[in-house]
Amino acid sequence: MSASSTSEMLGKVLADLGKIGDVEASAVATRDGLLMNADMHNMGDPETFVAMSATMLGAAETAATELDKGIPNRVIVESDDGKLICMGAGPKAFLVVMTAPEAGLGLVLVEMAKATEKIGKLI
Repeated sequence: MSASSTSEMLGKVLADLGKIGDVEASAVATRDGLLMNADMHNMGDPETFVAMSATMLGAAETAATELDKGIPNRVIVESDDGKLICMGAGPKAFLVVMTAPEAGLGLVLVEMAKATEKIGKLI
């Protein structure tokens, strides 16, 4: 599969996530924080967004494994202005989503799980 078709397919996965009303931004990146695709809606620099999210996800994975708790399924950061959710998408990539503060996590997490499965197969 060519890089452009992979990028287009990742874009479709992110566009589908964006149809969930409370998802404000989303991105796919390599585990070391290199941007693969983003749907940011002018919310900031996508490269900085994924680089810092990769650092956060990596730190959480290191902390959990150091304490013999295994690799976390997701990392969620909640603030007054929104929720940031990182989830691994196979061994080489991850998905990060920013939601509105009132977002219900149930639907978002279910749709993110479906998206990470698709992403893992693409990469």
